[in-house]
Amino acid sequence: MQTTPRKSTSVCRSIQTLSVCLTVGSLITTLVVSGCQSVPVSERKRLYIAVPTSYENQMGLQAYQEILDEEPLTKNQQYSAMVKRVGSRIAAVANQPDFDWEFNVIESETQNAFCLPGGKVAIYTGILPVCENEAGLAVVMSHEIAHAIARHGGERMQQNVIRVGGQKVTEYVTREASEEKKQLILAAYGGATEYGFILPYSRKHELEADEIGLLLMAEAGYDPSEAPLFWDRFAAQKQGEAPMEFMSTHPSDVHRASALRELLPRATAQYEQSATKYGVGEPIR
Repeated sequence: MQTTPRKSTSVCRSIQTLSVCLTVGSLITTLVVSGCQSVPVSERKRLYIAVPTSYENQMGLQAYQEILDEEPLTKNQQYSAMVKRVGSRIAAVANQPDFDWEFNVIESETQNAFCLPGGKVAIYTGILPVCENEAGLAVVMSHEIAHAIARHGGERMQQNVIRVGGQKVTEYVTREASEEKKQLILAAYGGATEYGFILPYSRKHELEADEIGLLLMAEAGYDPSEAPLFWDRFAAQKQGEAPMEFMSTHPSDVHRASALRELLPRATAQYEQSATKYGVGEPIR
């Protein structure tokens, strides 16, 4: 006996509903049952990251190798030696025995740096003039290393899974609405998640990496008072080109400098306890 079109459609919708509910429910159950964990140093509470660190580290290694295959490394031995020296001092206090640390300098005018999962660090020569000295370089490197220590990449991957799951649910519940109304709802949902969840969370990650990085550089023996000065310099050379903080993944440079100054008493106490003090270290020429 053939099923009528109406019954067939009803069955399909029931299956789709069950599928969506099971997928989203499974994700929520996994995160809730796994419980919360604390971010190292900052002690911020977050949901357990389901992505294994070994998987993150392998992804980091693969991405790092691909980048180094495409980007030219600097021939400036002074830069390379300084980055390795500063990086090694920070790594020594980072308490990451599973990281296979590697430090390289990429010859590029780009003002950037990164630390991929597993301790794969690269500094672009374009950022070095703003650093001015070893302590300024330590500000940049410890910030990027802090992202890896805090597993911000894994946390963002998990957030993206939740975002996509929420979008699928939205698409399903609006399936019978007019196309115009459906697009308005989906557009509103997308804007809400971007400006209300993803971007603010990215800014939170940046400020958290600033905090963790400040304490790392202080423990490594670099004067933490250089951190807000670095962001003052970084803001000055932008000449008002930065986007409004509300629409940015990063907090404003002025905001970062101010937040770091508030953290200086704690970081200075950490610096005073460090076994060896390098101050601002050698200048970058």
